[in-house]
Amino acid sequence: MSMIVSGAMAQPKAPQKLEVIVFPGGFNLPIWAAERQGFFDSNGVRVMLTLTPSSTFQMQGLAEGRFDIAMTAFDNVVAYQEGQGEAKIPPNPDMFAFMGSDNGFLSVVGGRDIRSFADLKGKKLSVDALTTGYAFVLRELLAKNNIAESEVTFERAGGVLGRFQELLKGTHSATVLITPFDLLAMNKGHPQLARAEEHLGTYQGLVAASRRSWAGQNEQAVVGFVRAYHAGVAFLYDTANREVAEALLVANVRAMTPALAKQSLGVLLNDKSGFFKDVRLDPKGMQTVLALRSKFSEAKRTLSEPGKYVDASYRDKALAK
Repeated sequence: MSMIVSGAMAQPKAPQKLEVIVFPGGFNLPIWAAERQGFFDSNGVRVMLTLTPSSTFQMQGLAEGRFDIAMTAFDNVVAYQEGQGEAKIPPNPDMFAFMGSDNGFLSVVGGRDIRSFADLKGKKLSVDALTTGYAFVLRELLAKNNIAESEVTFERAGGVLGRFQELLKGTHSATVLITPFDLLAMNKGHPQLARAEEHLGTYQGLVAASRRSWAGQNEQAVVGFVRAYHAGVAFLYDTANREVAEALLVANVRAMTPALAKQSLGVLLNDKSGFFKDVRLDPKGMQTVLALRSKFSEAKRTLSEPGKYVDASYRDKALAK
């Protein structure tokens, strides 16, 4: 007696494509590692990366649904949810952060003729946008070094790559850069005037953000993204993979050299201040962000509840055993 089986055998489900927008730079290392090792595919997602020229382009695209996930500063999520962002977007954009990556890796770097904050008086300083968190970091560090805002001029220069390029040209006398761009500039003779973490304490830098409505309909994909990213971070911290990590930096960051890659990993994979091994949304770090926005935003509103802008349940599900 024979059995006849009709119909095609079930095919494996194709990974869900995720449109992810990021700033260019070495802080994307966990994503590159997760892609190389197949962690995204094994968790049911396939990441389609877009490099953004500025925070305004990024957040407008996220709000309008052109992108599913943005790796962006936590402050950007707060700003646009509070109606304080520079880009025009629909009201109540439904944005939130579901995973944390790092403390920002922020440094204030000066022009070649600058040696201290005192030398910035009367100079032009570049920012991404005047109402974003990294601009607030710069303003706070100026204040801590007794430089009044009336003594400098702020100019928009877009994302970190644009600011880095303008600094090298000599267009501006200082800006906030993110590792490895600060190291690239320093190796070309530009001084590091301050490392933000040494003056601000805990700070929530990069987060993974989305829209609550989209995430709620695509929970499995969001959880898969977090699992893959977390696996990418773990892969990088394994010293057996250090050569691979260096090669990923050299392959993906313009002007990166093997020697500079080693130097960059010393910052990015520092046990105490490198990528968050648990991809957490740090309460104290988020409070620092809210305090700076409360202080410097033209809205003059006190913001003190980080939970309003996050939902850690996706991370919790991803990391649950």
